[in-house]
Amino acid sequence: LGLLAALILALTACGSHAARTPEQVARAWSAALNRDDNKRAAALFANDAHVIQGSDETLNGSKGALEWNRLLPCGGAIQSVTREKPDEVLVVFQLTERPGHTCDGPGQFAAAIFQVERGKIVLWHQVPPPSPSAVI
Repeated sequence: LGLLAALILALTACGSHAARTPEQVARAWSAALNRDDNKRAAALFANDAHVIQGSDETLNGSKGALEWNRLLPCGGAIQSVTREKPDEVLVVFQLTERPGHTCDGPGQFAAAIFQVERGKIVLWHQVPPPSPSAVI
């Protein structure tokens, strides 16, 4: 009986990474970006993910995701995460410096919608942040 319980526990634990929520994925992305771990940040994007940041861009696989993350000038301290839809969260950040980059707006607020499917970001859409009083 002990061996069976251990096997069930091991099998259950193996699948836990696949069921990451949009909030968990957004937080993991932010943490990776703040460490300047562009490879880990890029690994959270689906192939052909869409990024809307002024213009609509389709990332070309892991190479495109890596380059896009590498070019982001700022990190950010998460101020709030709000579920918008079952597969989407709105994340509000206060911009911070990140290693090896010069942030063009430290202290300012920014926001992005993360749409996540099967633990991967399929849409990252920068949107205007809510007023600071709505964040706190």
